[in-house]
Amino acid sequence: MINKIVIALFTMCLLFIATGCTNQKNNEQSELSLVKITKPAPIELNKRPANKSIGYQVRKEINNIPEIYDTAVIEGEKEVIVVYKVKHLHRFKMRKIEKELKNTLNEKYPKDSFIVSSDYKIFLEAIRLKEDLDDNNLSNKEAEKRYKKIIKLKKELN
Repeated sequence: MINKIVIALFTMCLLFIATGCTNQKNNEQSELSLVKITKPAPIELNKRPANKSIGYQVRKEINNIPEIYDTAVIEGEKEVIVVYKVKHLHRFKMRKIEKELKNTLNEKYPKDSFIVSSDYKIFLEAIRLKEDLDDNNLSNKEAEKRYKKIIKLKKELN
């Protein structure tokens, strides 16, 4: 009688372990299918020398933060717009993440002014600006207007 119970428990444990291990790969694939990462190159609307451009450095710095999975950087004359997406499980800490990100950027680049946002609408506007610039659909004046529109949109959301 005791042998039957032990065998039944042992069999159930093996089944639980086996089914738990088989779902591991499916979870990784489903996570990737739910989230599309764009990772656009930084946009430079200013006329800085190439060695003083900070767009790629800022993007690299932000990509080191584990809670953030996608970033867009627009470098203007006076301000640098940084928009990012937060991983779903970390959305409860968005204010803390934004505050830490601002502090990190201000410490590393004290001469530059940053506008930091996790708002999806601003992210989309930044991506659209990048795509239009890549397709040569915008002049520099139009790009500057859209840049200012994104800044205005961010200020309205606050």
